[in-house]
Parts: sequence; C-alpha cells; structure tokens
Amino acid sequence: MAREAGTEQDPEYLSTLERGLSVLRVFGQEHPEMQLSEVAAATGLSPAVARRCLNTLVKLGYVGRHGRRFLLRPQVLEFGSAFLASMNLEQVATPHLQAVRDETGDSSSLAVLTGEDILYLVHVSTNRRIRLGAGVGTRFPVYATSLGRVLMAYQSDDVIDAYLANVELTAFTDYTITDKAVLKDRLKQIRRQGYDSAQDELDYGIVSVAVPVFDNERRIAASINCSTSTTRIARDDLIRTRLPLLQNAADHVEGALKAWPFLVHSLRGS
Repeated sequence: MAREAGTEQDPEYLSTLERGLSVLRVFGQEHPEMQLSEVAAATGLSPAVARRCLNTLVKLGYVGRHGRRFLLRPQVLEFGSAFLASMNLEQVATPHLQAVRDETGDSSSLAVLTGEDILYLVHVSTNRRIRLGAGVGTRFPVYATSLGRVLMAYQSDDVIDAYLANVELTAFTDYTITDKAVLKDRLKQIRRQGYDSAQDELDYGIVSVAVPVFDNERRIAASINCSTSTTRIARDDLIRTRLPLLQNAADHVEGALKAWPFLVHSLRGS
C-alpha cells in the first residue's frame, strides 16, 4: 500500500481514509470479485481492518457482496464522472483529439502521469479494431508507452532520477525497453526532439506517436498521441504524417487550458 513520505507524522492525514481507498483500488479487470482474505493480502491490511473497510463501503453503496465475495458497485463511477464534469475536458481536449481521429482514422488520447503509470483522461477511438484496448481510466506503465515517456521526459531531474531508481522494467514484448540506461537516454532524446514514438513495446502490432501538452508556465501538464495498427502504417510514416497534426492539437489544448486554470492545477497535482 503506497504512502507518501512524511504522512505518518502529518496530523491532518487520515489513515482510515487511506485504507478505505486502498480497498477500492484493488478491484480491477483481473480481480473483479475478491474474498476478504484476498482483499487483505492485496492491500497489506489486517483481515479485521479490511473487513471494517469493506463493510463500511458496502453500507455506503460503493461495494457489493455476493456470497463470500466482494465486488465494486456502479456508484463508484460517481467519482470519475464528477471529475470529468467539473474539469471541462470535453470542451478543452476532446474536440481537438476528434479532429486528429477524423483526419487520420487513428485513435487519439490524452493522458497524465500518476506515479509510475499513465492514466487516460480522454480517449477518442477509431472504428478499426486494435489489439490493445484503451479508454478513460486505463493505466499503462510509463516506460512502455510513448505517452508515458513524453510525460516523464519533461519532469524535473529529481523526479526522473527517483523514477529510474525505483521502477521495475518488465518486458511486455521483445521490444520493450528494459535497460534503465537506455530509458534515460531515450528521455533525453525526447526533450531534444519534442516527441516520442513506440512500436510493439506494450503489445505487438501497435504503433504510436505522442507529444507534450504544456501549461501557461511551460510545465508539462499532459501528453496526447495517435495510435494505430502496424498493418496500417509504418512507424516513420506515422511520425511524418501524424506529428504535425498532434502538435497542432497540442497548441489548441494549451490555448484552451488558459481559460481553465483549475484544470491545469488538477492535471499537475498542484
């Protein structure tokens, strides 16, 4: 169970709330239903604490019970829908990603950094089927995606060094970057060239290109991409034809962000 440094000494920090949220986070595609013992093991909580958290969440309507197994209920979507509604992403980003999709036929997404992962906040899908599905709320590792490497490349040196020191680079394919020195050099290259691309790194058959989105102070706020199947277009052609469209979309999103400063604060966590 992850915890920020110094929270143990913070009198304003509610460990009970942390425990409840950690219980919600353990459910997912691989674990849609879990027994009490499984929840306790996954969160690192004692069975007694996990039981109290689950029972509270059941009473609040966010968790359901089926026999001895627990599962999320639709009410948990209230949190995500409240964010999307209050932050105006539909106005700020979606039209510009749709324009990219309409011109290219490629999926286009906006993501932000969350720990060692990226989190999709906007996803405009193609009608074509691709191997790796994505949508709002999808998380992928930073190092295996063009979106993630762009987001990490523009962080401070301290953040990059801490990430490289702690991340475990697991291979998803034969082309996944698993050498930290290679990854560090790649991040430097991204800063120089202003974009990144990936092919067959998170899964075979997927090619993408991504660019940064900056706030009014030229700090990284998000990244946007185009992704499609390698059977449709070669990587070099994807970069040549999609990169100008993405850069134009990023300019429009950056302009829209100026009207929504609270969204910038949310995206950057400050």
